[in-house]
Amino acid sequence: MSNRSFLAWPFFDPRHRKLAEDLEAWCEATIHDAEAADPDEACRSLVRELGRAGFLKLCVSDGENRPDVRSLAICREILARHHGLADFAFAMQGLGSGAISLFGTIEQKLEWLPRVASGNAIAAFAMTEPECGSDAANIATSAMRDGNEWVIVGEKTYISNGGIADFYLTFARTGEGEGSRGLSAFIVSADAVQVAERIEVIAPHPLARLKYDNVRIPGDAIVGEPGEGFRVGMETLNLFRVTVGAAALGFARRALGEALAFASDRRLGTAKLADNSVTQAKLADMATAIDASALLIYRAAWEQDEGGVDVRRSAAMAKLNATEAAQQVIDAAVQMHGGLGVTKGVKVESLYRDIRALRIYEGASEVQRQIIAKDLLKEHRA
Repeated sequence: MSNRSFLAWPFFDPRHRKLAEDLEAWCEATIHDAEAADPDEACRSLVRELGRAGFLKLCVSDGENRPDVRSLAICREILARHHGLADFAFAMQGLGSGAISLFGTIEQKLEWLPRVASGNAIAAFAMTEPECGSDAANIATSAMRDGNEWVIVGEKTYISNGGIADFYLTFARTGEGEGSRGLSAFIVSADAVQVAERIEVIAPHPLARLKYDNVRIPGDAIVGEPGEGFRVGMETLNLFRVTVGAAALGFARRALGEALAFASDRRLGTAKLADNSVTQAKLADMATAIDASALLIYRAAWEQDEGGVDVRRSAAMAKLNATEAAQQVIDAAVQMHGGLGVTKGVKVESLYRDIRALRIYEGASEVQRQIIAKDLLKEHRA
């Protein structure tokens, strides 16, 4: 059992502690730790089970109330600690429907959010393109108005839930201005999109390249106003950015647990590996990095929920520190395991593959550093 003393911190309310207790019990009863033979079916099953248990309701807005970021972060930390694919299934329901929660019309919310929350519809967020990753202002996919419809032409790639989603929240250029000023966001049904290629990555999960070949969608499928797509996308990413750090924190906590168990059992001469001073120093560094990440994550989550504060810097710090620190913690756990640490089927080996993408997606570490530095310089010059 992972140390949960952090839940006593003043960032949390009693409902957050109850959520952690309930989700922990659900994970113990439901999630099997082995890597899925069929990630597509495993994701579908996890979405259904998370919806049935009521946890996906936390991913979507409730009336005028935005999703509670502390609840999202707690869920992602616990799910990631148990299984990376469980975290993925939960997180993508939130990210894929986040624009509808934040900017959708009443009709859009009523049509999609209950289905997302129940696990009866799988959501996806389609922004990245072959020639456009972090720089969303350079999106080339276009959407043109044709009577009461929009016609979308273009391509997206590295789209999570690609191939199993029921709808793709798609960003396309509508021409109201140059760069970021000319983008809009649309709800596109999966049956209108061609899955051009399934992409395999080191931590298996549904991922695909998509083609939009004169895809026609209703005029009211736009989310927000024409030309607001960049804002829609960035605010959606900002809402969930801290939770990426929480997932990394969950991976790091699991790695520390595996390292403690291994070091306590492994013989080193006449003693145990845990009795070695070098091992103890490494364990201390791992635990310190984990607590530092947790403090940054839950401070930023609390600030987002409380409102009234520009959290871009604290959110970027939380994601940057947590993902980079988790990579180091997991690497240390692998090193401690020796040859066993790089053996397929051993938990620290799968954690090593799970963590790597988190330093890239939803704003790479280099992007987070730019956000932090620009905000610091803006404050200094004010």
